Amino acid sequence: MEERPALAVPTVVSFWPHPREVLFGEPRLRLDLPEEKLSLLEPLGIEQLVLVPFTTELASLSAEAFVESVLLDALQAQRIAVGANFRFGHQRAGDAALLQKVAAARGVDVRIVDIVKDSEGRMSSSRIRQALEGGDLETTRLLLARPYRFNGLVVRGRGLGKTLGWPTANLRVDGRKALPGLGVYAAWAQLDGVGEKLAAVMNLGPQPTVDPNSASAVEVHLLDRSIELEGRNLSVEPLTRLRGQRKFNGLEELSAQISRDADLGRKILLEDSQAEDSQAAVG
Repeated sequence: MEERPALAVPTVVSFWPHPREVLFGEPRLRLDLPEEKLSLLEPLGIEQLVLVPFTTELASLSAEAFVESVLLDALQAQRIAVGANFRFGHQRAGDAALLQKVAAARGVDVRIVDIVKDSEGRMSSSRIRQALEGGDLETTRLLLARPYRFNGLVVRGRGLGKTLGWPTANLRVDGRKALPGLGVYAAWAQLDGVGEKLAAVMNLGPQPTVDPNSASAVEVHLLDRSIELEGRNLSVEPLTRLRGQRKFNGLEELSAQISRDADLGRKILLEDSQAEDSQAAVG
């Protein structure tokens, strides 16, 4: 293990908002929001997450000026690690080799980390987003090397699920968070992100049978549990996409399909729980 420089704090530096949002007006949903990154980075020994505000003024800095003024002067970097494809400065003119050269003049070492690849090619957020948008949670999990999760505040809905016999928690999710493609999922849920994992089915999208003009929503039904959730934070881990969304011929047909979704969800989640117990026993 490399020795930490005196007074150095292990830090991850990230831009906020995403540069393409500022430069090209492209909305960029995040796989992990800043507050989620903290819990992921801490087990890796990272003690600090710094979000550098990305502005047109920052984008206009030359590559050399970015290294000098931001990394070395403002952040007081004592050792830097970047990916081999790291680009920075005005019109992305700077690369890892230039970073090494400028930093070396100030006595700062730069480590260039090789791009991680698998049999399908380069590991990237684009591949993860593509899998997530397609509802492929298995590939998403493999690429992330961890389960995909999101959080939401349970807010009052119209109560239609309850009248159908399938009460749901309606989640208010940060609009900057990347979510899976529309559909119905078997999922695990946790109150406030801790404690017991609760079996659930989740519907993500509008309500084509009830209100074709409704906005997309996230609704979670806990299987075989009755817990007052309004006002609580719910952490959701979608496991498997059960089906896409479709319009049914009335509420009775919709309720019957939800029952089938629940049965299939129970089966999938039970198998996942048994597999997890088996792995824990082996470990």
